[in-house]
Amino acid sequence: MPPLPSSLLNPRLSFSLKPLSLFSQSFLAPRKLPIPTQLLSAKPRTFSSLASVQSSATDNGGSSSVAGGGCGGRSGALSPSPAAEEVQRIDVNPPKGTRDFPPEDMRLRNWLFNHFREVSRLFGFEEVDYPVLESEALFIRKAGEEIRDQLYCFEDRGNRRVALRPELTPSLARLVIQKGKSLSLPLKWSAIGQCWRYERMTRGRHREHYQWNMDILGLPGVTAEAELISSIVTFFKRIGITESDVGFKVSSRKVLQEVLRCYSVPENLFGKVCIIIDKIEKIPIDEIKRELSDAGLSEEAIEELLHVLSIKSLTKLEEILGGAGEAIADLKHLFSLAEKFGYSEWIQFDASVVRGLAYYTGIVFEGFDREGKLRAICGGGRYDRLLSTFGGDDIPACGFGFGDAVIVEVS
Repeated sequence: MPPLPSSLLNPRLSFSLKPLSLFSQSFLAPRKLPIPTQLLSAKPRTFSSLASVQSSATDNGGSSSVAGGGCGGRSGALSPSPAAEEVQRIDVNPPKGTRDFPPEDMRLRNWLFNHFREVSRLFGFEEVDYPVLESEALFIRKAGEEIRDQLYCFEDRGNRRVALRPELTPSLARLVIQKGKSLSLPLKWSAIGQCWRYERMTRGRHREHYQWNMDILGLPGVTAEAELISSIVTFFKRIGITESDVGFKVSSRKVLQEVLRCYSVPENLFGKVCIIIDKIEKIPIDEIKRELSDAGLSEEAIEELLHVLSIKSLTKLEEILGGAGEAIADLKHLFSLAEKFGYSEWIQFDASVVRGLAYYTGIVFEGFDREGKLRAICGGGRYDRLLSTFGGDDIPACGFGFGDAVIVEVS
């Protein structure tokens, strides 16, 4: 390699290099240092044997230098730590249910997140974030004590019960209550955050995942739900997914409420019934019936409920429930808006969709793959009474959660 031109050298750096020539040749010449005779053996020695030699030399002569050598050293300088003798290889896999993101996976994740953010921006949403670690009570207050089995929770050094967030919506509710009247409504927030939930792993379900949320607060009509579904459709189109690949099942929690009201089922059982119904495609129907019976529903109520939940036509549902109820009115309005937004071919009515989270109060929806091989791609709905669960004033609200694990299986 040719020498660098002197013009590229920093004058100060050049000056600092010149004094090296001032040192005498004798200073730079190699010096002979005495070598301990134990190190000259033709037979290789282990660290432990050297350590024992040094130890015996110290015992005999009271000096830390090795016998026969003239150079002193730090006492025990040749003694290895216990771990140096035999190092156990650690488990190189990440904890069960979690993932590494090497460069090729990180590129995919960044590509996905960039589309999440761009769609949120196009629809006028502002990005927010919350702590990964929250108060355990935030999630138990919303979902009940049974959620504790799914939480990564512990007591910190200040004797506070905390948990890694399993979802983002309770954190949103906490922040909205904190900000209070300083917020201007309607509010349109989006977030992408890592969530943790200890549960059985399946295809597209990990114990940690990233989730894209979009939420609208302060808008009471189903226009908000129509806009949210439109934003997800826009995302799908951007990444090359069509209505022949995925669709949306749409229903309303009010359908279930009207059926239960006909059979005098107490209001306080509504949340529990929703959680059971949400398992319809996951466990045998006989198990569903048994759980509904254990919850206190009569055999007649169970049969009628399952009949209504099997309906896939909004017209058929109207024949059973009548057209005067809020559930039918909301659903008709949503399908009308879907026509205007231009995505009516993406959505279909399915009375069995109730979503498992207890806080939903109206329209609910799920994204699904047409082949039926995967769990829900995304899901959301209206939750008008969530804030009062945490002691705040209720605000009309709806939103969705969209995980990063299932969508990569589709695309």
